[in-house]
Amino acid sequence: MKYDFPKLDLHLHLDGSFRIETVWELAQQQNVQMPAQTLEDYKQFLYDCSNAESVNEYLKMFDAPIAVMQDKASLSRVAYELIEDLAKQGLAYAEIRFAPQLHTVKGMSQAEAVEAVLDGRERALADYPQIRIGILTCMMSVGMPDVNWKQNEETIEVCRQYLGKGVVGIDFAGAEGIVPLKEYKALFDKINEYGIPATCHAGDSQDWHTVEDAMSFGVTRIGHGHHIYENPALCREAIERGITLEICPTSNIQCKTRSSYPFHPAKNLFASGMEITINTDNMTLARTTLDMEYDHCLKEMGFEYNDLILMNMNSVMASFMKEEEKTELLQKLVSCLKEDEE
Repeated sequence: MKYDFPKLDLHLHLDGSFRIETVWELAQQQNVQMPAQTLEDYKQFLYDCSNAESVNEYLKMFDAPIAVMQDKASLSRVAYELIEDLAKQGLAYAEIRFAPQLHTVKGMSQAEAVEAVLDGRERALADYPQIRIGILTCMMSVGMPDVNWKQNEETIEVCRQYLGKGVVGIDFAGAEGIVPLKEYKALFDKINEYGIPATCHAGDSQDWHTVEDAMSFGVTRIGHGHHIYENPALCREAIERGITLEICPTSNIQCKTRSSYPFHPAKNLFASGMEITINTDNMTLARTTLDMEYDHCLKEMGFEYNDLILMNMNSVMASFMKEEEKTELLQKLVSCLKEDEE
């Protein structure tokens, strides 16, 4: 089906949404060891890993793209190409997230990594002015909190430095379940002190307790968060507080955090009054697009066409874009709602 309304993707990882041919080309140029001998074998590797048994297994696919994005030119190129792809897919707005601390292996600072992504963003928006893009810097869970605490603190400072200059907010991502999420509260205290808009990965491979922790940080959005469904009281609290869930259906199915599209709780959460949005997470690794996610919503998850528009309205309201930009998009979305057929 063709979706002619304004489309928004709030949960989209740069290092999971690359052009496969570009990463392969950069790897050859940089002598980066790849997990396959040929481009076709690399595509097969990604296909095999995308049917992972866990989120942590799924994360192995990020190694190669991150390895080739360790200089300004490569990072800027991948950012440009992603925005170009999104524009050609008809998106009106997207928030692209990445962890600058993962791009410092060959000497770039976190600030330089952010500048590289912002350069790609600026060039792409000049060529595709119909789309708007915000950048989120990601803090990371990579082990015990003290392993990269200073790097996460630097990510906050870099986000603050470039906030309003293309960067619109901050995220916390990485492997869930290594330590309780609440051990990272001090980072969010600093974020709140600075007034930085924030989202946080939670409730995907782990249960609703991580959503509860993330909500205690004061974030307005939860990345994934679907396991909140198992705690009705927490659901009610989230609805009362206007918490938005960034649902990524295909990613959830592939990572086995939900068994299937029909058994995903997104529709029930939406019907209960939860602010639900639909997103892609990692377009390349999940082999998906926003249109494909909408197809699953309509054909397998119980949503109706107008639900998609209403969820995009949720995306507008939960986004970190400027308020005047929200008004314009909301008006366009309202005009796309279909009247019920008698």
